[in-house]
Amino acid sequence: MEARVGVGVFVLNDEGKFIMGRRKGSVGAGTWALPGGHLEFGESFEACAARELLEETGLAVGDVHFLTATNNVMEDVGKHYVTIFMQCRIIGEKTQPEIMEPDKCEEWEWASWEDVRSWEASGQDDERKLFQPIHNLFVQRPLFRPAHN
Repeated sequence: MEARVGVGVFVLNDEGKFIMGRRKGSVGAGTWALPGGHLEFGESFEACAARELLEETGLAVGDVHFLTATNNVMEDVGKHYVTIFMQCRIIGEKTQPEIMEPDKCEEWEWASWEDVRSWEASGQDDERKLFQPIHNLFVQRPLFRPAHN
């Protein structure tokens, strides 16, 4: 089996919070993750991030740039992903995410890095369990944090 490339997107607001959603109907169902998805053939990381954000949340974004990556071997489901983490800002009048793909996401909410760090520290309880690529940010990139510029 080959590794696939996923893209996770930190969409920052003016308070430095970003969108997290509870996954539904796919790998990691019930866990909290960033909006994002699979990199398509020939697509840039930036284009993938903007496309996935619009498809999943209805938000248009700009200032899209690379942050870091994690290696995610999900042995329990036989999947291997390299996740590329991007960051961007909302552009336009619409500033709140909508559930555009109800079969993939139960809800969106704004969270700070400190919120997510506390979810990680809580031992991955069922209510706030993180999707493996987010968990792996803490394990593989312990000094990482999304920048608020």
